[in-house]
Amino acid sequence: MKNTALTKTHEALGAKIVPFAGYNMPVSYEGVNAEHETVRNGVGVFDVSHMGEFLIGGPNALDLIQKVTSNDASKLTIGKAQYSCLPNETGGIVDDLIVYRVKEEQYLLVVNASNIEKDWNHISKYNSEFKADMRDISENYSLLAIQGPKAVEAMQSLTSEDLSAIKFYNFVVGDFAGIEHVIISATGYTGSGGFEIYCKNEEVQQVWDKVLEAGADLGIKPIGLAARDTLRLEMGYCLYGNDINDETSPFEAGLSWITKFTKDFVNCESLAKEKAHGPERKLIAFELDERGIPRHDYDIVDGQGKKIGIVTSGTMSPSMGKGIGLGYVPIIFSEVGSKIQIQIRKKAVPATVVKLPFYKA
Repeated sequence: MKNTALTKTHEALGAKIVPFAGYNMPVSYEGVNAEHETVRNGVGVFDVSHMGEFLIGGPNALDLIQKVTSNDASKLTIGKAQYSCLPNETGGIVDDLIVYRVKEEQYLLVVNASNIEKDWNHISKYNSEFKADMRDISENYSLLAIQGPKAVEAMQSLTSEDLSAIKFYNFVVGDFAGIEHVIISATGYTGSGGFEIYCKNEEVQQVWDKVLEAGADLGIKPIGLAARDTLRLEMGYCLYGNDINDETSPFEAGLSWITKFTKDFVNCESLAKEKAHGPERKLIAFELDERGIPRHDYDIVDGQGKKIGIVTSGTMSPSMGKGIGLGYVPIIFSEVGSKIQIQIRKKAVPATVVKLPFYKA
């Protein structure tokens, strides 16, 4: 197992450390519900340095990115970021990622920790045609997510940049916590606003310490991966390996909005046909009508008890106090308001298909 540059710091803070995507990661400090509430109502900081970062540069950088990603990266100007995915050749998804345009001919791709090698090999395969400059900088960079409605107020003293002026999915390269040339990005995986901070491994301890110091008066706390999961699920954000994978198409997963046919990209012809016909199944969001907690891989059944799908993500929503989840079902069960059941041990618990997000601020 690898460690992040802050692993010893998390241990000193009493974090529960678990193996995740090849890294020892903090899953919780004081408990998922308390940490979840800190982010929804105040501000918290996550160490997500396990994520992967690739730099793609040179005159053909954009051409390569256009080929391997589903979204239209030509729309990116310097200082803008874009959510996208890497389609595979068989209709599924290699990974989801964020593409940042850092310079005129340089892009930063941020990928999931468990897929770093897989993504690198996939993109490299197509780069034989474009010969863009590719660098995997994952081992050298750290990433902190400072999330919550009080993030701007808590962090403004640490930078000369106007944090309130950075719009969602925009970023600046500026000073932060006494370090120059830090990426300050108005992105995150919680739905409660905030920033993601990219810096070098040798700088992250200083950034972490100053972030906790600057946010102390507003009650900032370190937050673990367990709360990150409940926060993202309340927003209906997909988790790779659960809700999307090599067998799920962007159209099944509700990601048609990041699939643009204004360009040629991997497997775009068969995806265009799927768009025209419509997928046979769809990722739905559901709330339990009775008490219970839906979990990953639980069966989704119809009124007669026949299995129609599986739960891909599920939890007890800390904000709403009810069981919520995502899962794939045939199209006929996917309409908002449809009634389904979740098989929780020996009981089929009734549930209703709802519109995302679950949590509305």
